[in-house]
Amino acid sequence: MRVAACIAIGVVVGASGTAAAQDVASFYAGQTIRMIIGYPTGGSNDIYARTVAQHIGRHIPGAPRVIAVNMPGAGSMLAANHLFAAAPRDGSVIASVSQGIPLQAKLGYPEARYEPSKFNWIGRMAQSTSVTMVWHTSKAMTFADALRREVTLSATGAGSTVTIYPNVMNELLRTRFKLIMGYKGSGEGMLAMQRGEVEGHSTTWEAVQAVHPDWVPKGQVRVLVQHAINRHSELPDVPTSVELATKSDDRAVMRVIMGANDVGKSYFTTPGVPPERVAALRRAFDAMIKDPTFVDAVKKIRGEVGALTGEQVQAMIGELDALPQSLFDRVKTVYNER
Repeated sequence: MRVAACIAIGVVVGASGTAAAQDVASFYAGQTIRMIIGYPTGGSNDIYARTVAQHIGRHIPGAPRVIAVNMPGAGSMLAANHLFAAAPRDGSVIASVSQGIPLQAKLGYPEARYEPSKFNWIGRMAQSTSVTMVWHTSKAMTFADALRREVTLSATGAGSTVTIYPNVMNELLRTRFKLIMGYKGSGEGMLAMQRGEVEGHSTTWEAVQAVHPDWVPKGQVRVLVQHAINRHSELPDVPTSVELATKSDDRAVMRVIMGANDVGKSYFTTPGVPPERVAALRRAFDAMIKDPTFVDAVKKIRGEVGALTGEQVQAMIGELDALPQSLFDRVKTVYNER
């Protein structure tokens, strides 16, 4: 009797699993998924997200079409707010936003009207390292020069890490970076550096490699500092902003802030999506990462792959809730120096 019961249970479970898979495929067949990109066109985050949009669809049951839609604004918070409050909660919308989005919500930014842990995280394509660089005509030769003299940097919105990281260095490391605000994305910011409107710019290392891979080898730019917990393998001689913090309290704060780079280029869908569709999107992302066609596409954009599963990213986002309040208060004070 027990054997028969177990067989019966197995049949029911197997049938329900098959039905769920069929339901997912039926939903996505003929469906168009929107990839909302919280950046202007042309930057590394836009290029990475469009690459994902081109390849993930064939790994989703039902093989839906995936189209890219740019929604820049407020350092990606406009896109995050849209996903949280307005986008359909059915798995037909996924998004790519700034890696700082989860922390900014925890810091109480008034523009942040979303709860990052309630998003359904699909996976991380790559970790991210940001850099602060100057054009070769700048008088700033090393990071130490930014402690002694004012260095002008092009910057975007107040919520962007392009703006936040130099401000954090000014507060904790006592650098003298002066931000010239209002540029629409890192593409414009880097062009302003080339034109001599400013001395430098802060952006992701991936953006530099994807758009201007010859800049460092040819000496067109000097990378003064990288923003990460550990040095990037391609920048072994460039100090991180974490290691430059000489006081232990400052270093702890810097580690929390720069830890956002571990979120990197992660993708998510809205809250409230049926669990079987979330699972299907996560497994599709995992399969895409291993797809030779996708790997070749990433190589063509000079990109990197440092993948995490959706479950791993979800857990990482949840770790912010365990932050000690005293440290969190200090992070909030420093991070909000805008």
